[in-house]
Amino acid sequence: MSLEPFMITVPGSTANLGPGFDSVGLAVDCYLNLVVKPAEVWSFSSESPDLVGIPSGEENLICRVANHVAKTFDYQLSPCKVEMTSDIPLTRGLGSSAAAIVAGIELANQQMGNRLSPQEKVRLASLWEGHPDNVGASVYGGLVIGTHTVDSTHVLYGGVPNLDLVLVIPRHELLTKKARGVLPETLPFKQAVRGSGVANVLVAALLQGDFELAGEMMGSDVFHHPYRGELVPHLEEVIHVVNEETQAYGAALSGAGPTIFCLAPLHQGGSVKKVLESRFPEFDVDVLAPAKHGIQVKVPSFLKEA
Repeated sequence: MSLEPFMITVPGSTANLGPGFDSVGLAVDCYLNLVVKPAEVWSFSSESPDLVGIPSGEENLICRVANHVAKTFDYQLSPCKVEMTSDIPLTRGLGSSAAAIVAGIELANQQMGNRLSPQEKVRLASLWEGHPDNVGASVYGGLVIGTHTVDSTHVLYGGVPNLDLVLVIPRHELLTKKARGVLPETLPFKQAVRGSGVANVLVAALLQGDFELAGEMMGSDVFHHPYRGELVPHLEEVIHVVNEETQAYGAALSGAGPTIFCLAPLHQGGSVKKVLESRFPEFDVDVLAPAKHGIQVKVPSFLKEA
């Protein structure tokens, strides 16, 4: 690779959509952006509030992932200066770490001559992250449905649903490790069957555009909502307000939380936001859309002129 400057853009994501635990993801239009330039040593910098305090050298997650990918293919990366911007809130359940992992894979991919297919990127990212929902959405954009083991990864693209996404974002963080720590090791067989059926109907409803039914399924999860509620005390109240006082189809934890996201009719997100802002003034409420595109690599004009 001739080390010409380039820009990587990766969308954030919401995962699970309620019952689709570790298997359903949706890209959202908030982004991690990297401007990559050749350098003598690795460096990472950002003025974005959501990236304050990130590691500035090779210990940065993006650099660790990039070097891991390169090592996998017996390739030696050249150091880069990476300038980062992001409007993906950290540790709020909107795929900030997944976006960084995908960005690291793409950084290595560009130096290796753009040799990786989307499927290979998802496989590498899932091996690092442990599940394919967030990383799959960041790679492909739109809705993804997947399954992952140490032996194989399968992710299918489900298009871009015509919806508004309304996010209720607490100002406190919730580490994924802590949110996973409250989950049970096993579920009773009948409960697992029920959860699987609800997740299957959720996916079918989303693919068919039956968002009323999808919203109903979002509130019927048995895999993680009942257990993470103790870490997200506002969860049940927000879902109740969404269902009873707004036009939204339904609501669920975004990933591990603490953010809650709502599926709202197209162009109706603003009215849902007003209700939620009045009822929950202690939270930030944003209206976003599904991201139509996954990871993108460009050479913007300002880099061509540099």
